[in-house]
Amino acid sequence: MELLIESGILETEHFNRAVSLLESEGEIIIIKRKKIALPYQAGYLRAVIVRHNKSFLFAEPESKEIDDIYIHAADSKGAMPGDTVMLKNISMTVRGPSAAVDKILVKGSRIITGVVEREKGRAGKAYVMPDNNFAYRVRIVKGGELKSKNGDKVKAAISYDQKERLIKARVIHIYGRADSAKICSDAIIDANGIPSKFSVPVKHEAALKAAEPITDEEIAKRLDLRDEPIFTIDGADAKDLDDAISVKKLEKGWELGVHIADVSHYVTAGSKLDESAMDRGTSVYFADRVIPMLPVEISNGCCSLNAGTKKLTFSAILTLDEKAELVDYRFEKSVIDSKVRGVYSEVNAILDGTADDELKEKYKAVYDEIFTAKELADILKAKAKQRGELEIESSELRFVLDENGVCTGVSERERGEAEELIEQFMISANRAAALYAKSAGIPFVYRVHEAPEEDRLETLAELAAACGFQTRRLKSGVHQTDLAELISKAKETKYSRLISTQVLRTMSKARYSSQPLGHFGLSLADYCHFTSPIRRYPDTSIHRILTDLVSGVPVDEIERKYSDFARESAKLSSDRELRAVRAEREAEKCYAAEYMTSHIGEIHDGIISGVTPKGIFVCIENGIEGFVDLTAIDGAFFEFNGTTSTYDRRSGVSYSIGDEVKIKVTAASVPSGTVDFELYFQ
Repeated sequence: MELLIESGILETEHFNRAVSLLESEGEIIIIKRKKIALPYQAGYLRAVIVRHNKSFLFAEPESKEIDDIYIHAADSKGAMPGDTVMLKNISMTVRGPSAAVDKILVKGSRIITGVVEREKGRAGKAYVMPDNNFAYRVRIVKGGELKSKNGDKVKAAISYDQKERLIKARVIHIYGRADSAKICSDAIIDANGIPSKFSVPVKHEAALKAAEPITDEEIAKRLDLRDEPIFTIDGADAKDLDDAISVKKLEKGWELGVHIADVSHYVTAGSKLDESAMDRGTSVYFADRVIPMLPVEISNGCCSLNAGTKKLTFSAILTLDEKAELVDYRFEKSVIDSKVRGVYSEVNAILDGTADDELKEKYKAVYDEIFTAKELADILKAKAKQRGELEIESSELRFVLDENGVCTGVSERERGEAEELIEQFMISANRAAALYAKSAGIPFVYRVHEAPEEDRLETLAELAAACGFQTRRLKSGVHQTDLAELISKAKETKYSRLISTQVLRTMSKARYSSQPLGHFGLSLADYCHFTSPIRRYPDTSIHRILTDLVSGVPVDEIERKYSDFARESAKLSSDRELRAVRAEREAEKCYAAEYMTSHIGEIHDGIISGVTPKGIFVCIENGIEGFVDLTAIDGAFFEFNGTTSTYDRRSGVSYSIGDEVKIKVTAASVPSGTVDFELYFQ
């Protein structure tokens, strides 16, 4: 009654409804004598179930200050991975924090993907071995197999059987054989909730927008750059060309033009296209396909900056002095006509002097500009290194597929001067866009990357010290140049990949935010993503906002229109990016494993890339990593030093990160994306 009076709610019914809603969402707890308390005051905690073993579960608290919490299956109340739960009886045990589920607040997905495993015999039971979050196979209910066979990749609906206190599954879709990486990718797309098809209304709207002609009236409203030596540089197989460049040498510096497809002209606020793009958040890239953020009529059609055609663009025109310092910038709606469809490998050939006459002829219209661009990019790159931009080693793999979509080749993706040139120019434009928005004081979507947390720096320092590097500056308040120096010194040693990977793990995850929090990795105070609106929704978002700014819309009107939108776009775009990265990595592992299934028994040279209490990870020459189980070696007794090496007390042999070893490929599992090696001794 006291709280009812304090709340100012006149109707008791309305008050009770509000209390019930807050309780159902876990915002409050009702305890004895009908007292209301905040959960933490009453010893309760909100958490999400992240892992399910047969006899116990683990929950991750929404407050990241506490480690994952152990829950006995008898105390789970049927909670499953993805469920948001309220925990009670929280206590500390020898295995860490423990609790019981009080109630399930929000049910997660009840759909899983996995591989069918059938016991032998006509009466043999059938199970699904889930791909994620379950550490055991889930029994399929009788009659719920569809026509699935042993080894099929399937989608299944799961439910909790109250009588048997078991989670059971019912197959609802059969993808195909689980030993196909293509089939596994289909399941990965579904498991991560990535929409792979566009609705009919979205496709219809895209077709109408793509068919709209670029009128003389529209061109008259824009900066006409069709006569300028503008060109694109992309991968040979790229079809969505969303950025073009132009470079002019001035008396005292350069004028750099970064011309981006004007996606926001076609994808307007509130349209079906916009709703779909915001929900997808980003394009997703697999070895055998691209799941685009926008329909191909937009992404590969009207918004792709194909050479020899007039295209609507949003141009960032930057003025830089002799030292490549940004002295001025302006943003203008424009129209361009790209002179050349550049390819990274071809531009690299021009820059290193290996281009033949045919290639030189193709690039004749922009040949001089390529070298001017290289001169500017070199200075920008040197400046980035000087300010502490982190050059973290990439281990991105390139997959070659045959006509059936089977992986037949794998190699580490290489980066040449042309790739670095484009990267430096895009960073410059992104930085200028963030500066422009910040100085105008408008709502915006920034790309932010916060400084690493102290506990992660301690882990990095411990590892770096074990590798013999100085670590006194690896502490709270670390500067980018300190980490850049560590990476640079490691490049001269066998620990190069290890240190680069650990620095990456030390970093906070880059994300989107409506606040200009800076970008630690690039060592920039202001940064955003302006340059890829075809494949990233945050870029499309800020194009829309900046369009109003350059059109003269008052700042207070921009604030009213976009304040909530910027926050929503930032959060959703961050979530969708994480989803895409997770799916891409899972699929890459499947393709790597598929390739290795054809190479069982082969001997390869490798480098130890990781050490664990049970064994070592070895990376072979094509970039694929496999695991050597040292516990399987008869009579061996290995002791792990906790960081970089393991030592066999019996033989005196030790294995450390960076050591060269010979391995034999023994197994590869496409569904799990794992590859197994054993040490090979001649």
